[in-house]
Amino acid sequence: MRNWASLAVLLTLAACGNDYQPVQLYQATTPACSKWEEGSTFALPENITVTATPPIALPDGGVEINVVYMVPRGGMAQFTSRAFKISAPKGPPLANGELVTIYRRGTEGRPEIVDVIEQVPVLMTGIGTSDTTQYRFKLHFKGKLPERFDFMLPDMKIKNERYPVRTFTYRYFEDRKTYGMCS
Repeated sequence: MRNWASLAVLLTLAACGNDYQPVQLYQATTPACSKWEEGSTFALPENITVTATPPIALPDGGVEINVVYMVPRGGMAQFTSRAFKISAPKGPPLANGELVTIYRRGTEGRPEIVDVIEQVPVLMTGIGTSDTTQYRFKLHFKGKLPERFDFMLPDMKIKNERYPVRTFTYRYFEDRKTYGMCS
C-alpha cells in the first residue's frame, strides 16, 4: 500500500510541474480593435516567445507579416502544422501565407551570420553557441484583404505538450491609409 501512496504523490508532483498559463490568446481586446499596436509578443512555456510585427503593404493590396520565434539554448519547439493563415475575425481561414524566407541566427553572434531555411522546419531548436536562437519568418498574404483580419499561427508542441499560440489581429486604419496591428 505504501508504494501506491508514494507513486500517487510522485504523479501529483509531476502534474504540478507545468504552471504555464497563456495570456490573452486573442489579441483584440475590443470589438472595434481600434488601438494601433507596433507589435505583439506572446510567451510560451520554456521561455520560448513568438512576436508578430505590423504588416508591410504589398503592391497588389496584400501584406507582408514577419513572425519571430525566440528559442533559448537547449530549447525545442515543434510546429503542429506548417500553415500560417488569415481569417475574418474569429472566422474560418481565408488564405494561407506564402513563405518568402526563414532566417535563423544566434542572438549573440554577428547579425550578418544567418542561416537561410527553405521551408517551415518541423522542429525549431536553440543552437548551442548562443543563449537564444531567433527564427524570423517572412510571409506574404497576396491580393485584396478584408478591412479586419486575424493572423493565426500553428500551435506548438513543447516537451510533448500542445500549446495554442496567440491569434494576432489586424485592421485597415483609414487615418494612416494602411493596415496595422490592433488591439
